Amino acid sequence: MASTTSSVTVFSVLVIVSCFGFLEMTMAGDPDILTDFVVPATVNASQGVDGIFFTFTGLESLMAADPPATFKATKVSMAEFPALNGQSVGYAVLQFPAMTTNPPHTHPRSAELLLLIDGSLEVGFIDTANKLYTQSLQSGDIFVFPKGLVHFQYNSDPQNPAVAVSAFGSANAGTVSLPTTLFASGLDDNVLAISFKTDVDTIQKLKAGLAPPKP
Repeated sequence: MASTTSSVTVFSVLVIVSCFGFLEMTMAGDPDILTDFVVPATVNASQGVDGIFFTFTGLESLMAADPPATFKATKVSMAEFPALNGQSVGYAVLQFPAMTTNPPHTHPRSAELLLLIDGSLEVGFIDTANKLYTQSLQSGDIFVFPKGLVHFQYNSDPQNPAVAVSAFGSANAGTVSLPTTLFASGLDDNVLAISFKTDVDTIQKLKAGLAPPKP
C-alpha cells in the first residue's frame, strides 16, 4: 500500500512539474490580452482613442529621404507605436548602403521574417549546434531567422544600396547586438581577452572602435 501511495505521489509531482513547464513554454512569447487592444494609462479614459491611435506615420520620412550613409534600422515596435501592445507583431525597415552590414545579433523574443524590397543581400544565421546557414537574396526573396539565434545581413554590392522590411512575432522582439554587448557594455577586459584567446590591448582597441563619438 505504501508503495502505491508513493507512486501516486511521484506521478502527481511529475504532472505538476510538467504543467509548470508547459506554462513556461506558453508564456515565452507576448502574453495574451483579455481586451481587443491595450489603451495606455496616459490616455484619458473618458476620451478614449480613435483611428489616429492605430496609425503609425514614422516611416513617411523614409519615403522621400536620401539613402543613409551607414546601415540604418527603423523600428516599429511597441516603444514607437503603442497600439502594438498586446498584438504580438512588429516591423523594422532596414536600409543598407553599399558594402554595409547589420552586425551579428539576436532577437530574444521573436523570429524575424525578412522581405528584400530592393537590391541584394547576403544573410545567414547560426544554430545551437554551431552550424552556419547562409543565402544570397534578391529583390522579392523572403528569409526567416529563427527566434533567438545569432544572425546577420550584409550588402556586398560595392555600388548599389539595399532595402528590406522585417516582420516580428512580438511587439517588442528586442535586439542583442553581439559587438555592442561584448565590447561596449563595460565587460571586463580580462574576461574578454581570455574568452577570445587574445590580449587586453586587442580588446581595448575593439572597445575603442565601438565607443560613441565624443561631442
